[in-house]
Amino acid sequence: MPLSNRVFAEFLGTFWLVFGGCGSAVLAAAFPDVGIGLAGVSLAFGLTVLTMAYAIGHISGCHLNPAVSVGLYVGGRFSGRDLLPYIVAQVLGAIAAAALLHVIASGQAGFVSTTLAANGYGEHSPGHFSANAGLIMEVVMTFMFLMIILGATDKRAPAGFAPIAIGLGLTLIHLISIPVTNTSVNPARSTGPALLVGGWALQQLWLFWIAPIVGAILAGVSYRCLSRED
Repeated sequence: MPLSNRVFAEFLGTFWLVFGGCGSAVLAAAFPDVGIGLAGVSLAFGLTVLTMAYAIGHISGCHLNPAVSVGLYVGGRFSGRDLLPYIVAQVLGAIAAAALLHVIASGQAGFVSTTLAANGYGEHSPGHFSANAGLIMEVVMTFMFLMIILGATDKRAPAGFAPIAIGLGLTLIHLISIPVTNTSVNPARSTGPALLVGGWALQQLWLFWIAPIVGAILAGVSYRCLSRED
């Protein structure tokens, strides 16, 4: 598959992840008469990955996440020469989705500037968890997410079920970690809303790049060791 096709698929898929996941929080969970709550937002994020995995998995691998691309590279499943184009496409897709969400949300009567489901710690954590707590949570959750992805897509795993395992895995990750950081495990997903929100969201963005990538690297190394047959 040409790189241009794969890069556009990553742009489209990441757009859907941020628009669907963050959109469920901004446009649905935020309103009492509609509110889908933590469980609904968690499921929305999981469903975006599950649906895109079936839609574009055969085109680009459906990474939708710089940490996933890095983890797959470290795990020996992805070419290093495609790493930067994938990450750029993912970040641009997330920015486009966040911008469109802001336009839609601002169309509500009495609109007040929203956080666009940005990630944060300290006073910007939903549960007011510290930066250390957020850092640990993001590393661990991304590590487990990559272990699920690497295991479910292993050629020895049952064929055809990987999107279900990955989508449900991301749902579970959100159920656990939304109170701590509003759940990132994805630097692109964090960057899109942060650029629109500015201020504190940009100041705290470093954590949501460093922690997921560290977790992904650890998972890539760990899975290579775990899955060795010799």
